[in-house]
Amino acid sequence: MARRENSEINAGSMADIAFLLLIFFLVTTTMDVDSGISRKLPEKVDNPPDVIIKEKNVLDIVVNRNNQLLIENEFVGVKDIKRLAMDFIDNGGGLSTSKDGKPAEPCDYCNGAKDPASSDHPTKAIISLQSDRGTTYGMYISIQNEIEGAYNELRNKLALKKYQRSYKDLLDDYKHNGSKSLKTKIDFLKDSYPQIISEPEPIK
Repeated sequence: MARRENSEINAGSMADIAFLLLIFFLVTTTMDVDSGISRKLPEKVDNPPDVIIKEKNVLDIVVNRNNQLLIENEFVGVKDIKRLAMDFIDNGGGLSTSKDGKPAEPCDYCNGAKDPASSDHPTKAIISLQSDRGTTYGMYISIQNEIEGAYNELRNKLALKKYQRSYKDLLDDYKHNGSKSLKTKIDFLKDSYPQIISEPEPIK
């Protein structure tokens, strides 16, 4: 009598292989995550106070639907923004903003040209960024980066002069230990060069 061989397939090993493949794909597959820009938006004020702003204390940056840049009605490139913004913010051609009834004082840490036709003081210097509905997102971000770079470089120069340390190093150390002395230094640098940016509604 002929002997019948067992033709069944062992499915246990195949299940193990499938499980290992599943783990492999879970570990090696990357997922696209939408990322945004970290920006602190100004709080809504129902009855904003009337503030008189001198025209010379506002640097007008306009970008049109063709991504062309104008600063004070002159065409410039994106790479020119940082230098022009720094010259404007650090000009120091007048007096600071009076606080708590104290008399306003000239900027004793500014290294600018002290041009009487440019900004009086870093605490008064306002950068106005006017975009267009047709302005590309990439162009808008590039301009924002250059403006922020101007403020960071000015703070860095002051940090090196006053504390012999870079602004970035102070921020990094504060993130790790959060000491009160570091916060005082960082607040001083931010108050010396406050980031004041005005963004009107985009042109339709």
